Amino acid sequence: MSTYVSTSQRPLVDLYSDTITLPTAAMRTFMAEAPVGDEQKGEDPSVNELTAMAAELLGKEAAVFLPSGTMCNEIALAVHSRPGDEILADATAHIINYEVGGPAALSGINVRALEGDRGVFTAEQFRAAIRTPSRYAPATTGVVIEQTSNAGGGTVWPLERIEEITAIARERGMWAHMDGARLLNASVASGVDARTYASHFDSVFIDLSKGLGAPVGGLLAGTQEFIDSAWRLKQRWGGAMRQAGVIASAGVYALRHHVDRLADDHANARLLATELAKIEGLEVHPEHVETNIVLFDVSATGLTAAEFGARTIEEHGVRVSVFGPTTVRVVTHLDVTAEQIPTAVKAIAEVTASALAA
Repeated sequence: MSTYVSTSQRPLVDLYSDTITLPTAAMRTFMAEAPVGDEQKGEDPSVNELTAMAAELLGKEAAVFLPSGTMCNEIALAVHSRPGDEILADATAHIINYEVGGPAALSGINVRALEGDRGVFTAEQFRAAIRTPSRYAPATTGVVIEQTSNAGGGTVWPLERIEEITAIARERGMWAHMDGARLLNASVASGVDARTYASHFDSVFIDLSKGLGAPVGGLLAGTQEFIDSAWRLKQRWGGAMRQAGVIASAGVYALRHHVDRLADDHANARLLATELAKIEGLEVHPEHVETNIVLFDVSATGLTAAEFGARTIEEHGVRVSVFGPTTVRVVTHLDVTAEQIPTAVKAIAEVTASALAA
């Protein structure tokens, strides 16, 4: 997980993550006026509307509203798997790196890492990693694809690659789950609708609290039978709520108003990457920027990423995230405007120049 560089005041430009977005004034008003009821009894109109919207968006029979994307992933893995199973995912995957060992701790399963290119592995790699059935080895039962790949720099999984891999999974009797935390970013960037991407998976989730700008929550979708099982785990793991419409309504608002505008975030990320690539001492690849995430390397400055990030926030009020020993991540989102990009570029350029001159 990226390191958070704290500050006592809200930064001038906060590029730490798309998770730090604040609800807009219109979203707050919508939340305050939302009709609510008992979610556990199926009586919350706002939760019911949100889950129906998600099921329709993703082309699934049903959906469940959960407090976080991590819970969406972990419940999906638990429903699909048995203890001792092995599943496949890219080495950069969220379920491997950022969920505190959840697959092993909660479901008793092993996640085998595939070394893909910027978070995307090939069909050949996938097929080669599926174990030959043996009484001595774990059974390879599932695959998880993260769309977009966060640690890959916001890489969009091509639809053709997804089709190849999920076809192999079906041939081998395996299930497929999409970690779609930023699925809607992928849809906006590629022009492929979310339903088409989701059609190749047994389960899929979307996050509401990243680029969509809601304060909390994720939506997990699948068959009605799958969602019934997911609800039991939601209850068991403490995710069941009562008058949850107050927060679910933010998701309703986001799906109505904040999807198309993700294109603005992508344009700002491309602009940011293009300008950063002009700074001597940084290694940036603008051609890799497909959505709202930019990764760059600062090793030539002689600073670690943590030192670099500390200086951008302390000296210039621009917050970035530390994504490796010398890798910095910047993320555009609802609260970053095109007018703020030059401020961010100037701050990063000045820290770089100062480090090179030292």
